[in-house]
Amino acid sequence: MSAEADDPEVLWRPSAEEVERTRVADFRRWLRERRGVAVDDYAGLWSFSVESMPEFWSAVAEYLGVRWHDRPTTVLDDATMPGARWFAGGTLNYAEHALGADVAGAAKSDDDIAVIFEREDGSGEELTYGVLRAQVAAMRSALSDLGVSRGDRVVALAPNCPQTLVAFLATASLGATWSSCSPDFGVRAVADRFTQIEPTVLVAVNGYVYNGRSFDVRPTVERLREELPGLAATVLVNYEGDGRMQGALDWDALLDEHAGAELEFEPVPFDHPLWVLYSSGTTGLPKGIVQGHGGITLEHLKALALHCDLGQGERFFWFTTTGWMMWNFLVSGLLVGSTVVLYDGSPGYPDLRSLWRLAERHRVTYFGTSAPFVQGCLKEHLRPAAEFDLSEMRALGSTGAPLTVEGFRWIADEVGEHVQIASVSGGTDLCTAFVGASPDVPVWLGELSCRSLGAAVEAYDEAGNALIDQVGELVITKPMPSMPVFFWNDPDGTRLREAYFEEYPGVWRHGDWIKITDRGSAIIYGRSDSTLNRGGVRMGTAEFYRVVESVDDVRDSLVIDTSGNEEGELLCFLVLSEGASLADIEPGLRAELRKALSPRHVPDRFVVVDAVPRTLNGKKCEVPVKKILAGADPDRAVSRDALANPEALDPFVAYVGRE
Repeated sequence: MSAEADDPEVLWRPSAEEVERTRVADFRRWLRERRGVAVDDYAGLWSFSVESMPEFWSAVAEYLGVRWHDRPTTVLDDATMPGARWFAGGTLNYAEHALGADVAGAAKSDDDIAVIFEREDGSGEELTYGVLRAQVAAMRSALSDLGVSRGDRVVALAPNCPQTLVAFLATASLGATWSSCSPDFGVRAVADRFTQIEPTVLVAVNGYVYNGRSFDVRPTVERLREELPGLAATVLVNYEGDGRMQGALDWDALLDEHAGAELEFEPVPFDHPLWVLYSSGTTGLPKGIVQGHGGITLEHLKALALHCDLGQGERFFWFTTTGWMMWNFLVSGLLVGSTVVLYDGSPGYPDLRSLWRLAERHRVTYFGTSAPFVQGCLKEHLRPAAEFDLSEMRALGSTGAPLTVEGFRWIADEVGEHVQIASVSGGTDLCTAFVGASPDVPVWLGELSCRSLGAAVEAYDEAGNALIDQVGELVITKPMPSMPVFFWNDPDGTRLREAYFEEYPGVWRHGDWIKITDRGSAIIYGRSDSTLNRGGVRMGTAEFYRVVESVDDVRDSLVIDTSGNEEGELLCFLVLSEGASLADIEPGLRAELRKALSPRHVPDRFVVVDAVPRTLNGKKCEVPVKKILAGADPDRAVSRDALANPEALDPFVAYVGRE
């Protein structure tokens, strides 16, 4: 990697001794000794991983101890996308890798802590691997008695708590298919997801807590049961309050009834459906994205063991809900024998220090969060390392949106210069990060450190040429094991091809702007379908937000370019701090945008709003708002049930109707 004078500042760099202790360095040594593959550094390993994909993924499976029941006859039948078939003939089970010993070199004895759980009101518990295995075995037996078998669906309306994890692992152990939504989803949003897959059993909580308040989920569950006529049973977890439901089975009673059941694992083909995740659903029914046992097991083993350097003795936390793919990624920490730290509640209750308290209390070693959370802490001028003992923390993961340069700087200054900043980008579509970090690669200010192993990520121009040090479409040119097996109710694959493969046939187009540097690092510039095109100069929205949201009194923002065939207005909607005045902020903001971006990218108008519309997973609704501002019927532009704050749309609808 180059070390030119104009390279960005290095915020973190591992020593040679630290690199040698990492799992990825050990993997390189193993490749040399066992496979005769000589790669001296991360760049060489990444090149091997994308140029010799069957050899790489075969090595990962062997090195990290994938447990085959039937051994595969081939690694990759056909590299064509879509349609690549991985590890044909092989059978395995994800839950066996999570609960069995000696996967990824982790013994997972019965006394080892598997799960630490905490709720925002202070309640919580710890589960050893022995207790977790026993509960999964009991729930597996209960689900089987309720008629759940291989290929059936089990769904959950439940928070990030141990019962949800137990239900998922029990479902996977049977070869059934899992899907979950967070209990704060509205009934329509949940029904739009679950009705598609026709579940056999619904697991739900009776209530939940958030931001200091209790919420009763039972009315949502009752309406949901009416929408799911094929349900054989509803299992209710007495999670908050003591509310019961007629006709629902009690979670604790089921576990007691089936205590002592044997833990077994149904061997399934590599591409057998493990779970169904969902697209945002902002413009129609959410797409049901199906991923397989083998693809997720292999990808998550690689990501967690090699990229995150997780294993036994580590405590892995990511703030997430069960409606976001990061929950699926978090619980996969069990694959490598780490303790997974589950938190249910608001990250801002009673204040933004809550997650830092959690990290200190449970000695979290890998702390995962979102870029907006980092930005919020920065705006509040928090100094976590000065207030809390974060000496055990060695890495901080950030995703959900591009992390600003100021966010990088704040983490280095206020969380600790010893902490690796793992800014990552990926998606629900693959349930992983395909651009991110590695423990043997430096962290450059404002950049994602590397392309992930096995991820043939490129930046393409409009003609499909790969670019270096220029912004282009983020594409993946070769298949990855965790790519969707199929979309639900898409028998001929039409919707899947339309989603990813229409722009560049045979190449996955993800929909983001990316620049890949000559060092192999990357910068994400936001969604390519919401580009700011001013006077022929294109710019990603992330660049705009980096400037605008660096202003102290700007809490959030949304930028919309109303240009169509002719150049329209550039509008910037701002959420301001209490007591802040647009008149005071606007002159300086205009000057900074002119200097940092260009005169073309100074908005025609700034508009103050109470909130930015966001999806249930926290993404800004740029494209739907752009459609509304272009005159589209709001109900056709976006499904309000897919929004976390549907009332936030109202000012944008009103803006269109202003005189």
